[in-house]
Amino acid sequence: MSQPLLGAHIPWAQIETYLDLVLELELAPEIAIKGPEFDTLDESLLDQASRKLAATQIRPTLHAPFFDLNPGALDPLIRQATMQRLTQALTAAGRLNAHLMVIHPGVDKWRYPNLEQVWLAQAKEFLLPLIDLAAECGCRLAIENIYEEAPDLLVQLVNEIDSEWFGHCFDVGHWHLFSKTNMTDWLDAIGPRLLHLHLHDNHGVADEHLPVGEGTIDFSPLQNKLRSMSALPSMTLEAHSAEHLNRSLQQVNKLLAV
Repeated sequence: MSQPLLGAHIPWAQIETYLDLVLELELAPEIAIKGPEFDTLDESLLDQASRKLAATQIRPTLHAPFFDLNPGALDPLIRQATMQRLTQALTAAGRLNAHLMVIHPGVDKWRYPNLEQVWLAQAKEFLLPLIDLAAECGCRLAIENIYEEAPDLLVQLVNEIDSEWFGHCFDVGHWHLFSKTNMTDWLDAIGPRLLHLHLHDNHGVADEHLPVGEGTIDFSPLQNKLRSMSALPSMTLEAHSAEHLNRSLQQVNKLLAV
């Protein structure tokens, strides 16, 4: 079986419930593990998931912990905790043969007023050894937009690190909530290093994680961008129920078919 282009979000706490369903749909799981879950991680469950994935020859994506973490934190103790959690996540990604791990930047203009370049310097120093470890695991890292109003800081980070193992995850729902940059310009800025997409919908006031097409996001700029790309990024449908996954899958297949 060839690696599927589309994937589906699965929280680690629900891996036993949904992994078989996602694999039966021939989707790549994006397994989201929270930081504290690593402290009580069931190794046998991780091995079981790894065997199921290997049997289908599907390489998953792993979504690393992000609550309270920050790779560019000004406090070295926060960076230390972040490194511990992301290293744990990357080790799990390696055991699952994941092709990509999503990380969050943990920065916003309100907590870092006029300190973006300080954050950038810390994040670059932090990420370089993690990217080396990712390369050893054969798992690329993708940094996801959250509160950013423009792509500039993340573009600067990715471009200055300049590694084939590090790129962008474009979350269209977060873009709709926080961006002051139109989607076409954002995608053009990150396009050369776009590795992964998070697809879901909302009405522009909350991170609702609705099925694609059931909010107010205009997906046509993304569709146009995908048409122009010689190699498509992997994509995860961030649905929060099986019903929403099926509805989103129908719409995204239409998006990709045109």
